[in-house]
Amino acid sequence: MINKNSKNNDNTTSKNTKTSKDKLHLFESAKTNNRRGPGPRPTEKPKDLKKGLVKLSHYLKPYYIQLIFAFICIFVATIISIIAPRILSSLTNVIESAVVSYKEALSLGKDTSLQIDLEQITKLAKILIAIYLSNALLNYLQSFTMSGVVQRISKKLRRDVIFKLNKIPLKYYDSNPFGDTLSRVTNDIDTIGQSLGQALSQLISSILMLVFVLIGMLLTSWQLTLTTLVTVPLSVILMSFIIKFSQPHFIGQQKYLGAVNGTIEEIFSGQSIVNVFNASQRVEQEFEEYNLNLRKSAYLSQAISSLMHPILNFVSKVGYVAIAVVGGTLYSGGYISMGTIVAFFVYVNMFQGPIGQLGQITNVLQVAAAASERVFEFLEEEEDADESHKTKVLEPTNVKGRVEFRNVKFSYIPGQEVIKNFNAVIEPGQKVAIVGPTGAGKTTIVNLLMRFYELSEGEILIDGIPIKDLTRDNVRSLFSMVLQDTWLFDGTIGENIIYTKDNVSKKDLERIAEAANINHFIKTLADGFDTKLDSESNVSGGQKQLITIARAMLNDSPMMILDEATSNVDTRTEVLIQEAMDKLTKGRTSFVIAHRLSTIKNADVILVLNEGDIIEQGNHEELLAKGGFYANLYNSQFLASSSQS
Repeated sequence: MINKNSKNNDNTTSKNTKTSKDKLHLFESAKTNNRRGPGPRPTEKPKDLKKGLVKLSHYLKPYYIQLIFAFICIFVATIISIIAPRILSSLTNVIESAVVSYKEALSLGKDTSLQIDLEQITKLAKILIAIYLSNALLNYLQSFTMSGVVQRISKKLRRDVIFKLNKIPLKYYDSNPFGDTLSRVTNDIDTIGQSLGQALSQLISSILMLVFVLIGMLLTSWQLTLTTLVTVPLSVILMSFIIKFSQPHFIGQQKYLGAVNGTIEEIFSGQSIVNVFNASQRVEQEFEEYNLNLRKSAYLSQAISSLMHPILNFVSKVGYVAIAVVGGTLYSGGYISMGTIVAFFVYVNMFQGPIGQLGQITNVLQVAAAASERVFEFLEEEEDADESHKTKVLEPTNVKGRVEFRNVKFSYIPGQEVIKNFNAVIEPGQKVAIVGPTGAGKTTIVNLLMRFYELSEGEILIDGIPIKDLTRDNVRSLFSMVLQDTWLFDGTIGENIIYTKDNVSKKDLERIAEAANINHFIKTLADGFDTKLDSESNVSGGQKQLITIARAMLNDSPMMILDEATSNVDTRTEVLIQEAMDKLTKGRTSFVIAHRLSTIKNADVILVLNEGDIIEQGNHEELLAKGGFYANLYNSQFLASSSQS
């Protein structure tokens, strides 16, 4: 991969490799227009969050059966919740009737006791208990079902994002920080899952509760219902204002969270450079700016949205006062019973509850929408062109390894050519060295050969077939690569060597390790090939490089690419690596990119590049005899080495 801060820089193909200047100015670069920084720029406008929720709703379609079941549970639970106040009203009326009869008897001078229909009260009490138990069970079932749906959606989102990572062009990684992308995969998807888990069931139950409670209220007393509804428009208006002012801050919260994660990732990956240049204080100050923006966004989003509950609570209390006044007037006039008032207060409480819940759900949905917008923004990134229609296939076992470059031109930015008119023919089995100053286009040539980027003009052919007629997977299956920056995952040494190969025996591992000059080192380890490689492993850079060479040997591809494989090791280790690479490239068409010209003396062909053009070609002796650019480059290195020794 090309360094994102300098497209012409051929010193690395690793995303995580950066120069010291990059590390010292990782925050400043985010503020310029030359590349996208780890977070949003202050002038970035918020996008329509409704689109994110609409796209997210498409992920619910495969689970309509579960959603219907959850809806039925919520529906039934809501209905029986509405019935409960009616039963409570009947229970209250039974007691009230007994009390009224008792008072009337006393007023008439009758010697009597309070006669309460305990049988009826017991019956009604049992019904209430059954209702509440059924409600609790149904709420558990819908919650259990919705949790399963939400987790499946989160799983699918993570899977889609991972699949997307392998489909988008390499240029995406050149202009987007890894930490920000990682935040979308982890934080944003987790936020979506948590938000949906809270919001979906509550949204459905709140809407149903409002509808059925309103029906129950109308059936109980239409006069008190109208009194209650007077406060609803005020609640809706206040909620709308709060949502309008809090929404931009919810967007900023998610975006600055990605910014913070992005900068942390870059600081950790360049910690040694930060320490060497004593830039800790400067980095901390710059990071604090991002952290402060995150705090402000999170604070304002929560502070504004938290106004919703007390405001709605105040409106509901005003409603209670109005109902008490109107209800008392109607009761004193004999229009309603005490049981009706008790039931209606329960209904009002049930009615105000969903309104408050809708306010909270709105906050949750805003967070989910902001996270969804970031996730779907990534999922909608431009992908590599579809190649399912391509039928030509080069089997690795049948490849001879003849590679031809015909009038190849390439530019990262239109109008700024990096490769101007590259022509070369590499015969099967030849070892080709590509040399030249930094920025000459060496690694770019390899990236074009591997189809990490597409040509601007011209074509590259393998065994006479243009690589554009082959799928990317097919082209890349023809090569093994050993890079300057070793990539090893957390696992055993054996697992790192085997990587994607199947059915590799211990004998094969030992044979490959011996060929790669790493077997002696592995034997000195207590666990041998089963030694775990992690951050605490005491494995040198040269030993890691030999492990990657062993991996390439085991892959046994017909062609090889070696990109600065010996640039970061000592002289003794370089000899071991050079021997291993000679074995690796024997009989294979191989491309070697090297700054140390002493390592490519035995190359069959040396291509000397400068500013995207081949200015010289031949073997080592021929180029030295010419006394041109290569000879000057080689002699300068030789003199430098002699003076150092």
